[in-house]
Amino acid sequence: MNGIHDIGGMHGMGPIEYEENEPVFYARWEARVYALTRALRFVDRDSNIDASRHAIEQLPPADYLRMSYYEKWLVRAEAQAARLTADSTKSRPLLTADMVPAMIAKGSSARRDVNITPAFAAGQRVRARNIHPQGHTRLPRYARGKFGTIVRDYGVFVFPDTRAHFQGDKPQHVYSVRFGARELWGSQANPRDGVYVDLWEDYLEPA
Repeated sequence: MNGIHDIGGMHGMGPIEYEENEPVFYARWEARVYALTRALRFVDRDSNIDASRHAIEQLPPADYLRMSYYEKWLVRAEAQAARLTADSTKSRPLLTADMVPAMIAKGSSARRDVNITPAFAAGQRVRARNIHPQGHTRLPRYARGKFGTIVRDYGVFVFPDTRAHFQGDKPQHVYSVRFGARELWGSQANPRDGVYVDLWEDYLEPA
C-alpha cells in the first residue's frame, strides 16, 4: 500500500542522522515491548512478520510520524493481544522462560528450499513494475517503473505481498537489483552512485 511508512526518496524528510554507538534500547520499556512481541508471535500461530509489518503500515500518518519505533510495536502488540483474548476458543501453545533462549537462537527464516527456475540472471537489465497495491508490498515507490540491473540471485523466499494477507507463501526468487542514482533521482544525482534494492521476482519485468 502507498502510505507514510514508504518515505524513501521523499523530499522534506531531512537527512538520515547517524548515531554512533546507538543502544539497542533507549529505555527498559522498549526491551519489554520487544519481548512481548516475540512471545505473542510464538503463541499466535495465525500471524507472521509480513502481517505484523502491514499492521504498522495502517497506522494513521500523524501517529506514524509522531511515534517512536517501539511505540509502533506497542500499539501493534496491544491490538494483537486483544484479538487473541477475544478468540478464547482456540488453544495456544505455552511459552515458558526456559524455552526462550532456543526460540531466539532458532529464529525464523523466510527462505524456502524448493526448486524454482529463476526468471532473471546476474547482469540482466530489468524494470521494476509500476504497481500500487492496496495491501502490503516491499516494492518501494521510488523504484517503481525504474530500470536497473540484476546483481545477485539470493535464492527462493516467501512472497510478503501474499503472506501478509494469509494468501499463501508463493515462494519465488529474490534479487539484488542496482539502480543508478540518475535513474532514480534525475540528472542532478552523481552518475557514479547507485542504490541496491532487494526485490522479489513478481516485482520485476524484462527491460
